[in-house]
Amino acid sequence: MGLFSLLLKRKSKGHYIPLDQDTSYQNYGTVEEIDDQTSINLENIGSSKQKNANIDIIESENSEFDFETPEDQLPPDIAELPKIVRESITLDDDPNIPVFTFRYLLLSLIFIPPGAFIDTLNSYRTTSAAYSIFFVQIASQYLGKWLARVLPKKEIKLFFFKFNLNPGPWSIKENVLVTLTAASGATSNLGTSPISMADLFYNDVTPPVVALGFMWCINLTGYSFAAIGRNFLLYDPKFIWPKALMQSSLFNSMNKANSNVKTANKQMKVFFYALLGMCIWTFFPEFIFPMTSSLAILCWVAPENHIINFIGSGMGGIGFLNISLDWSNISSSVMLSPYWTQCIKFVAFIISAWILIPLAKWGNLTSFKSGLMSNRLFTADGQLYPTNELMIRDGNQIYFNETAYELHGPLHMGAQKAWSTFFSYASYISAISWIVLFGREDISDAWEKFKSRYSRSKISNHQYKTISETYSDRLNKIQSAYPDVPLWWYLALFAFTFVVLMTIFITGHMFIPWYTYIVALMFGSVIIIPLGYLYAISNFQLAIGTFNELMFGLMIEGKIGGKHPASASTYGAIAGDAWYRAQYMLQDQKIGHYMHINPRHVFWSQLIGQLIGVPFNYLAMRWAIDTKREYLNGNIIDPLHQWTGQGLQSSNTMAVQYVLVGPTRLFANSFNKPIPFGFLFGALAPILIYFLHKKFPKSNFKLWNVTVFCSAMSGFYGNLSTGYISQIIVGTISMFYFFKYRHKFWSKYNFLLAAAFDTGFNLTILLIFIFLNSGKRINMPNWWGNNVDSVERCFAL
Repeated sequence: MGLFSLLLKRKSKGHYIPLDQDTSYQNYGTVEEIDDQTSINLENIGSSKQKNANIDIIESENSEFDFETPEDQLPPDIAELPKIVRESITLDDDPNIPVFTFRYLLLSLIFIPPGAFIDTLNSYRTTSAAYSIFFVQIASQYLGKWLARVLPKKEIKLFFFKFNLNPGPWSIKENVLVTLTAASGATSNLGTSPISMADLFYNDVTPPVVALGFMWCINLTGYSFAAIGRNFLLYDPKFIWPKALMQSSLFNSMNKANSNVKTANKQMKVFFYALLGMCIWTFFPEFIFPMTSSLAILCWVAPENHIINFIGSGMGGIGFLNISLDWSNISSSVMLSPYWTQCIKFVAFIISAWILIPLAKWGNLTSFKSGLMSNRLFTADGQLYPTNELMIRDGNQIYFNETAYELHGPLHMGAQKAWSTFFSYASYISAISWIVLFGREDISDAWEKFKSRYSRSKISNHQYKTISETYSDRLNKIQSAYPDVPLWWYLALFAFTFVVLMTIFITGHMFIPWYTYIVALMFGSVIIIPLGYLYAISNFQLAIGTFNELMFGLMIEGKIGGKHPASASTYGAIAGDAWYRAQYMLQDQKIGHYMHINPRHVFWSQLIGQLIGVPFNYLAMRWAIDTKREYLNGNIIDPLHQWTGQGLQSSNTMAVQYVLVGPTRLFANSFNKPIPFGFLFGALAPILIYFLHKKFPKSNFKLWNVTVFCSAMSGFYGNLSTGYISQIIVGTISMFYFFKYRHKFWSKYNFLLAAAFDTGFNLTILLIFIFLNSGKRINMPNWWGNNVDSVERCFAL
């Protein structure tokens, strides 16, 4: 019997899965009968159907209903779904549609390598071309239909597998799975950062086998950690996962358009017109007319006044009354995120940029005036700190230079960087505090359902029910036709990555002590549910890198011997991916939930994406290091000012700060002493909001999310403070006005336009990168809208 069939079948009676290669998919057998078979259809890996099939109930009811119908008149299982979900997805399904096909694998092999390669190169460049997942989503639909026309309907036998090259019409589920696989593999990899830092700055080359093993395993660890949050955050209808809902809306619109549904055809026309329009427009702010990316109105009024220029500039100033027409400064998040999160973020921007920065610059907020909006480190007299002098190299070991530190004195941060770090620490702790106070009822309810699923099964001596079967809404009824991903799959995946990574660290590779790896896993596991809870309801993702680097610095501060600066990045990659990749897995499982995809298919799609993508991440990293080394390490200035490796330079500076100098020395300085109190603020502020919520339950204090506020306060505006007014304007139009007063129009077009704008923007950036920046750089001639001194015309700044 085939390996995949052994992995994907259900271990119980009464559940049916296809056995033969007949593309009608009508012949079924029980699990006991399957054990005698010698092959399984590749198209049907993991699919199953129950004897009493809830899906039959679903198919017998009319899944098309009037969205204007009052909720009290809807069927109960449909009324349980949030309105925004009912308007964006379909509520019928055919479990026998081929999904895991040869066409799917072929398209995955086509789309993943360029994405993995491009996104990895982006981390070394000043400007970059994003590889849009929406491009994959659209292109794979048309390529899949073409393959369905041209491929022969031929059965292939390969070892233990039999599969048909062309099992029938291209299906929307194949389109979904290709997109999810690309979302996993056609991305960059956090593991390239420590490997690149060690090679470029310290001449420590990581062996290829170790590098590939590390890069694969940190991502797969995150996927295994998705098991922690799936029972709490995936199946409950109240967790809508806005970005997953947007992609599902686009999938369904494309599928309906292909079926000649009149409304869907109109939607897709709007989508492609919006895509083309954004594609054409993006050439203006990004190349032809850069002034439109930052319309500094105050600079036009007083172009030679330094104070007015600083207040009005969005590029080096605080961006007061500054408008951006560049979609890169707005993004689709304002058309997905609930309006309350956008209001919190805008208030935080006002406080940080328009109140605190002026107080720090001209008031008495701080006595250290140097580097106000810089993320660099400084000496007490405001000079850039010579961090390289703090390192002593002895063979393969790097030691802290106490003499140099005493000579140059304590490290100083710019004022904005200081309160940014304070609120970064606060945001991490507040996520835990917030879910304990406000989310415990939701999590407790999910836990009770999870336990009851097993207790009822033991009493009745029947097979354990799927998680989806413990919920009564229509979506979960549909998903009950498919088997859940067994917990042991996640455990096996974690065990594999644990053994590999522990071997790497114990043998002295990747720069960190083995025990810090254990701590990274512990902190990564703790944060998944709090951050996943926030992301599932608000589309807000919290960056956790600063906290991870601090924790690593604290752990090794008393360690005797060498401390490699790249170690902080190694630790951050492990702890960070424990959350980031878990979120990818959960979000893709939610897309599969909305699109009625077998959860096991989604699980394997993530692993296949990683299997294909990571080698191309490594190849891109090696190409960049080997061909652009002198540019990236700063020995030679790139004449195109593109291959600067500024992200690595910043990480290296932070590593010196936390690894060599250490948190104790860093925060011993009176100027930096208040920063660690961010943890206390993050723990206590949610308690205050919770008290106000209980005292005034009708005042919506529960929407005053401290984690969102603190994370927005930790934003760094030194390089770019434009776009925030534009974001709140677009967000108000989309998520307040149209959502509240023109809801029917909003439900038809909002998610489609968000996807179209992102796709059009990314396509233009790719075209600019290929034709204007990849070889000899072509510059736009200077003119009034592209002034050589200041594209904003803030000449006094």
